Amino acid sequence: MSEQSTENPISKIRNICILAHVDHGKTTLADHLIASCGGGVVHPKMAGRLRYMDYLDEEQRRAITMKSSSVKLNYKDHLIHLIDSPGHIDFCSEVSTAARLSDGGLVLVDSVEGVHIQTHAVLRQAWIEKVTPCLVLNKIDRLITELKLTPMEAYNKLARIIHEVNCIVSAFKSEKYLSDVDSLLSKAEDQEGSEIEVAEEDEADTFQPQKGNVVFACALDGWGFGIEKFAEFYAKKLGASSAALMKGFWGPRYYNKKKKMIVGKKAMESVSNNPEPMFVEFILKPLWQAYHATLERNNDMIEKVVKFGGLSISERELQNKDSKVLLQSVMSQWLPLSDAVLSMVVKCLPDPCTAQPIRITRLVPQREFLPDTADPAILSEAERVRKCIEICDSSSTAPGVAFISKMFTVPVKVLPPDPTGLSVADSADTDECFLAFARVFCGTIRSGQRMFVLSALYDPLKSDQTMQRHVQEVELYQLYQMMGQGLIQVPSAHAGMIVAIRGLAQHVLKSATLSTTKDCFPFSSMAFQVAPTLRVAIEPSDPADMGALIKGLKLLNRADPFVEITVSSRGEHVLAAAGEVHLERCIKDLRERFARVSLEVSPPLVSFKETIEGEGANIVEKTTPNGRCVVKVQVAKLPGPLTKVLEENADLLGEILEGKSGNRGNTLNSDDESVLALRKKIMDAVEAGSEFISGQLGDKEKVDKYRKTWLKYLQRIWSLGPRQVGPNMLIIPETKTSYADSNGVLVEGCCHVSQRLGLSNSDSETASQTSPLEAAEAALLREAETLKSSVVSGFQLATSAGPLCDEPMWGLAFIVEPYIFPDNSENAHLSEQHGIFTGQVMTAVKEACRAVVLQNNPRLVEAMYFCELNTPTEYLGPMYSVIHRRRARVLKEEMQEGSPLFTVHAYLPAEASYGFADELRGRTSGAASAILVLSHWEEIMYDPFFVPKTEEEKEEHGDGSSLSPNLARLLMNKVRRRKGLHVEEKVVQHATKQRTLARKV
Repeated sequence: MSEQSTENPISKIRNICILAHVDHGKTTLADHLIASCGGGVVHPKMAGRLRYMDYLDEEQRRAITMKSSSVKLNYKDHLIHLIDSPGHIDFCSEVSTAARLSDGGLVLVDSVEGVHIQTHAVLRQAWIEKVTPCLVLNKIDRLITELKLTPMEAYNKLARIIHEVNCIVSAFKSEKYLSDVDSLLSKAEDQEGSEIEVAEEDEADTFQPQKGNVVFACALDGWGFGIEKFAEFYAKKLGASSAALMKGFWGPRYYNKKKKMIVGKKAMESVSNNPEPMFVEFILKPLWQAYHATLERNNDMIEKVVKFGGLSISERELQNKDSKVLLQSVMSQWLPLSDAVLSMVVKCLPDPCTAQPIRITRLVPQREFLPDTADPAILSEAERVRKCIEICDSSSTAPGVAFISKMFTVPVKVLPPDPTGLSVADSADTDECFLAFARVFCGTIRSGQRMFVLSALYDPLKSDQTMQRHVQEVELYQLYQMMGQGLIQVPSAHAGMIVAIRGLAQHVLKSATLSTTKDCFPFSSMAFQVAPTLRVAIEPSDPADMGALIKGLKLLNRADPFVEITVSSRGEHVLAAAGEVHLERCIKDLRERFARVSLEVSPPLVSFKETIEGEGANIVEKTTPNGRCVVKVQVAKLPGPLTKVLEENADLLGEILEGKSGNRGNTLNSDDESVLALRKKIMDAVEAGSEFISGQLGDKEKVDKYRKTWLKYLQRIWSLGPRQVGPNMLIIPETKTSYADSNGVLVEGCCHVSQRLGLSNSDSETASQTSPLEAAEAALLREAETLKSSVVSGFQLATSAGPLCDEPMWGLAFIVEPYIFPDNSENAHLSEQHGIFTGQVMTAVKEACRAVVLQNNPRLVEAMYFCELNTPTEYLGPMYSVIHRRRARVLKEEMQEGSPLFTVHAYLPAEASYGFADELRGRTSGAASAILVLSHWEEIMYDPFFVPKTEEEKEEHGDGSSLSPNLARLLMNKVRRRKGLHVEEKVVQHATKQRTLARKV
């Protein structure tokens, strides 16, 4: 690759990825680009059918892309690295890895199906990673052949799709605009300067054909065009400037033939009753005529088309009986797809030197808060490295820095032969080899070079021993230029290049930063659109193969950027995947590539959560076995919006509360921008919860009381749970009196969380409670101080495993009052010899929290998928029968305009989702398709312990003896049975007397 540095300077490099919903034509488009500019690896006749980038057997069998892979293209004097990414929601992690290494993206949208759920997801991913997008409207031919639209109808449909995509991007911009305004207002800085800064973001529509960043294409037939091509053609014919025609070829612009002017609609009303926009008249009409002429074999019209486009069609193709062959030949010569797309890439997408200054705030964010002990020399060097990344410095003095977005495996047999004849121990066995999928962001890296692998947790400014485990020194064994599955060995790679690196299998798990210096800030972690929610337990059919399974799981964990491997409390090996297709691929890889043993796979381990219904009026009291501590607990349900805020900002809360808690000086202070934004979200969530209560009750006095209560609670948050960041709160009680007017002392917590979030200003409230005490009470207070951690630990244990079926609690606030009394027993000096008392307090708090939930109308909470279904009209009945059988709730149903397809949006419970896609395909003969995305958690309104009590209930259900378990009870028992917990159920429902049958010999 060093040889190419002279041929392809950084300004001539483009790193792009293809992003789209599933089946919108990404891999087919890639085929045509490779056939034209890939150096002959794909024959033009095979483009669109070979699906070169889908080289895995499973990808070819299912006809979907499952991994992101790169290929090198040479277009004119430019070097283009093209990454094809999956469109299926199960493999959205691969989209993240592709977007991180790219500077630009080709967003494909099916002209018939329009914008779908994954189109939203990939546009958001591009926005998060600051990737510049271009738009390709694919499958234009379907508007002609399938929907049989007129050119005017097709224009309206295409305009609607472009408008919808622009609205999505505009929503992301406005979201950033609002967050910028909030942070600027909260800082109370100079308003004039801040308004100018925000106003810079306010631009026109992102995608505009007249700007050249929209291509209209048919990837299957290999043709496509931007309006620039037609503008150049008609400029010669009409004697007009191509720039003026570019502006006139899109939107409500019309051509007045008499005056030979481009005018608006009002000016054309006097000339024509039904004027046609220039895009219809000059572009779509000739296109429609060419299609109809070739498909209907109208020889006269075909000759006109050939003459119009200046084409050279062979006699053999003209005489071919298959009209499709002639059509592809005519259209691909007239409007070559690769020229249209790659010329747009070169013109509209940035090179690395232009892109990295824009992306640097996402790749390596600026450090605003630095430790007091930071070495100025190290800080200066780290900032120099960051500056080199920002300007994409490829000089000999620049440090070499690369980012590895994922590890992937290839068969050893496809590796190019090593000229040195050496081998490296980077593969688990003789068949598979791990390579790192990486991009060089500055400097140059070479094979044989020694570099440092930095994990995302590495901080060069901290010199303690804990940082040493986040940095390793490695040697790069070989570098490869990727050509799909093919690999070309290269000696070096400079800034802006995308390469595969061999020799890092033992050092990189999923992603990492490579640097020639330790004094380098690691790249930020990648953002994934969804979380792995489908979990199964795996064990080998033969217990003797357990070692091979564990080894295989480790390899799978390294090879797949999204899979999660854990060991449950019961010792099961649990594999978490994004969905059914992803899970099937992981199991297949384990069986055939990594573990190579027969496996037993459990049914899905569906996660639930536990909460309460109502206000939680009952109070529970527990006493420790030695009688020295009494714990009083009351529970309240968090406002729904507040629970959502805590869940969505778990990572930020972890950083604020845990990440830097060791040194108080390094903690994110309450004036930090992210803390201010989070605090505002929390306060807004309480207000939103109050408004919801107001809509339900309509009693202003009760609503005000509710709001004041929660504002007080927010000032007294001791801890969050489970795992210190969950959607449950431990609240310090307001009381200041001792227990029952006796000599008991309250174990007083500190408003740790409230102070970190800036919700509680000072410790004055707690300090005021401690008045001058006698020596005995002072000793008791000192002992109470040591029990604080026990109270928090008991709360964490309770919230991580609720009383219904040991599932985490959700959206609850526990007001805990633990009182400690003096020890007057004979064994007072032995009571704390082995920490027995602290354990008893922990258990008492845990049991009290669980008991108070049971006494306040407990409820199960289940995960819900957002489901988007597409089906022809004739299969609506079977489709509805499938989704209703699985407890789905339909949100919206609409017919796609100009299409026989219906789009249905619904919420589907995660518990009922396993096997959903297979059943849907079976009942609709494969005509219906569904995409599932984890949406939210929803409370199941049934009481799992329902027993008829009122007269009305007894009249409806009887005395309850013959009442069958409701949905919540069934789900609870299912989880308890799986976990080996006690299940109360009748083994025999209807017993009959046993009869002894005569045995005749």
